[in-house]
Amino acid sequence: MNQENDLRRLPPAPLPATAIKLPAPYEAQLPNGLALVIVEDERLPLVSYRLSFRAGDAHDPKGLPGLTDMMSALLNEGTESRSSLEIANEVELLGATLHAGAGSDYTTVAASALSMFGDKILELMADVTLRPSFPENEVELAKQNTKESLKQQRAQPSFLANEMVSRVMFGDHPYSVIAPTPEALEATTREHLINFHRSVFVPNNAVFIVVGAVSAPQMHEQIEKYFGNWEASKPAADHFPAPPERTARVAYLIDRPGSAQSNIVIANSGITRTSADYFPLLLMHTVLGATASSRLFMNLREEKGYTYGAYTNLDARRDAGTFRATAEVRSSVTGASLKEFFAELERIRTEPVSEKEIADAKSYLTGVFPLRLETQEGLIDQLVQIKMLDLPEDHLETYRDRVQAVTIDQIQSVAQKYVRPDEAAIFIVGDGADVIEQLKPFCADIRIFNTAGKPKELSLPGADSGAANVLAGTWTLAVQTPFGQDVSATLILVQDGNGFSGKIESDMGAGDLADIVLDGQQLRATLGFDMGGQAVSAGIQGSIEGRRLEGTISLQNLQPLPFTGVREE
Repeated sequence: MNQENDLRRLPPAPLPATAIKLPAPYEAQLPNGLALVIVEDERLPLVSYRLSFRAGDAHDPKGLPGLTDMMSALLNEGTESRSSLEIANEVELLGATLHAGAGSDYTTVAASALSMFGDKILELMADVTLRPSFPENEVELAKQNTKESLKQQRAQPSFLANEMVSRVMFGDHPYSVIAPTPEALEATTREHLINFHRSVFVPNNAVFIVVGAVSAPQMHEQIEKYFGNWEASKPAADHFPAPPERTARVAYLIDRPGSAQSNIVIANSGITRTSADYFPLLLMHTVLGATASSRLFMNLREEKGYTYGAYTNLDARRDAGTFRATAEVRSSVTGASLKEFFAELERIRTEPVSEKEIADAKSYLTGVFPLRLETQEGLIDQLVQIKMLDLPEDHLETYRDRVQAVTIDQIQSVAQKYVRPDEAAIFIVGDGADVIEQLKPFCADIRIFNTAGKPKELSLPGADSGAANVLAGTWTLAVQTPFGQDVSATLILVQDGNGFSGKIESDMGAGDLADIVLDGQQLRATLGFDMGGQAVSAGIQGSIEGRRLEGTISLQNLQPLPFTGVREE
């Protein structure tokens, strides 16, 4: 009976790992320098294609950030012989997929189809890759759509945090840019796209990977048929400035008045993807914060209840990287969360991980890895990374052995090398007035920015700023809606002996302000208005800086709407 109870209480032992057996790839090169990797996979009557170029967002021309993303997005929107609609209809008729996208290090044109339609989708793939026409109307539409998308992104604290992290951690390196600017979008022309496509899409800087139910020699012939006349050219250079070296702890506070929570990122400089420290750092990252059973998650969520999740991020790219610890917490526990973060960062440096922790981390990593190779799409994406990030040719076969070879001493060694709390950059997106005092015990050097990434001064409640003198008057507001559109409004504030009164007028209606409080440079008020015959109220919080007003309008059960305003002279 006792043995039966033990069997019910103890989980079964894991099965021994099975060897990863991959078909030997067929590799060749066309006379124009285009490299070929073809893997015959007869399990399903499907074929997947990836044409990847060793040029990504980091290769955007100076002054035109986002050009690689726009170029890749427009490949499907028209060629010399097909319109955007014709391309979409052909892909749909084949039941296929065809799209392109870019990351920081490389750009990929991807397609998939039933094997019986492989030749047709390959011809279409060649057409959009080699002969895109970048129609003027599609270019203008893409520019406008991207501008609207940027407005939506800038309303998200996670985007603001990532933008500042990239800017600080990568400095003059092009990894520092994560999105285009409205000015760059406005300056982008069809001629820019044509010339950039010609300079970046060159065969001798690309790899064509195919996985599926195909014959490798026949596929070689098909690719040469469609891509053989593609002329080689000098590829884009990869000589980038080194990221700045960190020598002290600095905090970067992105003030977002009215935020109910703080987005926290603590970052150190990291490694490239081919670093010899990659696998020990991967194990350390898994123990510290990669999963819902890692140390940070168990501490900040399970024990303290400060957040829905706390994690680490191992960002290892071709040319540089970062190591980050992140969480979104209630504003009131920002300081308490920082205390736990730094305690865990110090602990991983000074205390060896336990035998159980390293065993669990190895079990997790070696267990999920084969799942990435189960499908054609998963396998081909792994092959793309091998070629684009210069990984060893036997990376897939040796991955689990390299994970298993990591020791406890190696984990502590890389923790001491890359987790450096005294040199960390702390990033917080939140209500500056709520969090600044909580931040001070952890960092003497605090730099404050608005949501546009511009430096600003932060006046705390009770400060004698003379803001009352500039508050009264007429303000022109731009309110961001959840759909990324700006709604224009006029804020009229009048100062009298009893304080302030005011109203807001817009094309969507008007409302009166009540309970107006000016505390230092912080404005709070209640907006009452009529919506469909019902009285509705909204909270307004803002921060005054000279003739500028920035804040949020909060309606019940809705995401706060950010606004900016300028007082008329």
